[in-house]
Amino acid sequence: MSANREETPGQEIALFLRQLKWLVVVAASLWLIGLLGPILTPFVLGALLGWLGDPLADRLQRRGLSRNLAVGLVFGAMVLVVVLALLILVPLLERQIVTLIESAPEYRDWILQTALPWLEQKTGLDLVGWLDTERLTEWVKTHWTQAGGFAATVFGYLSRSGVAMLAWVANIVLLPILTFYFLRDWDMLVDRVAALVPRDHLGTVTRLARESNDVLGAFLRGQFVVMIALGLIYAIGLSLVGLKLGLLIGVIAGFISFIPYLGATTGVVLALVAALVQSQGFDLQLLVLVGVVFTVGQMLESYVLTPRIVGDKIGLHPMAVIFAIMAGGQLFGFVGMLLALPVAAVANVLLRFAKERYRESDLYTGEHAVIVLDSYVDPSTVEQVASREPEQS
Repeated sequence: MSANREETPGQEIALFLRQLKWLVVVAASLWLIGLLGPILTPFVLGALLGWLGDPLADRLQRRGLSRNLAVGLVFGAMVLVVVLALLILVPLLERQIVTLIESAPEYRDWILQTALPWLEQKTGLDLVGWLDTERLTEWVKTHWTQAGGFAATVFGYLSRSGVAMLAWVANIVLLPILTFYFLRDWDMLVDRVAALVPRDHLGTVTRLARESNDVLGAFLRGQFVVMIALGLIYAIGLSLVGLKLGLLIGVIAGFISFIPYLGATTGVVLALVAALVQSQGFDLQLLVLVGVVFTVGQMLESYVLTPRIVGDKIGLHPMAVIFAIMAGGQLFGFVGMLLALPVAAVANVLLRFAKERYRESDLYTGEHAVIVLDSYVDPSTVEQVASREPEQS
């Protein structure tokens, strides 16, 4: 017993040092992700696309096709879907953007003559006065120094944006190449990572990896289908009720619907403004029809699309999803937003595992486990049994 007691402090120090080592590794990895964020974007997108296409490639491979042929078919199908989507959407969206540009004077007049006066009446603020040319000129003269500094900042941003644009073009060119390589070598990459797992923890890590893969795969594939379905519902519905910019607004609302409630909220606001400007007044019928379109879309999403296609695969509350996306974007920019949901899904699997281990630990059950026979036990019965135990002993 004394030997074990003497070894305990050393074991605790060794455990602390191992935990500290892993914390340093995690911190260094996060720092590198933040530092290399701009160039990591095509790699993250390529890895996600390769991971999403890998199950289909594996299925074709099990049917007798070679890996290269299976990957070529899956990659070709992915490229074909993207090309068809661009061929269908780009002309339609181009016409919608032309309509928006042609309607720009109407939106300007509506803002100056309707929206701002209404806000002034409700808030008591002089909003239209700030748009007066003489007042703006006088304000610029008064704050010339700050304006010069702001202009320098803007021009600096514009000069940097040219480099950023070239980087985006390079990322777009690299994306299909990286996707193909990730898709072709995905199984090999997984095997190499699995070979590095300590043998004592291989079973646990395999189980957690499989659960994370199932949860994340079902969620992302299902959410992608829901986004497309909602975009079609909103775009077709708004176009049928007579909204000129219905297709553009529907695509925008469907595209950002992966963030809970943001897609529908944004779509409703844009559609209401477009309806008010288009009717040059308060067209009750058009406004009601717009509301009906988004109500039907939300009901279909809540009761048909999400339960049947996505289900409760990710197990995260909508507020947790919103927080994960906002936190990822704040910490690591666009790459952080891409990684937010995968990291949140994996973290949720790990938390469930930690909860399971906690429920089995002595910290939860105590030194003397209590066996409960019924789902409900009357507290008075427990007190009576406890009072009788000393007498029986």
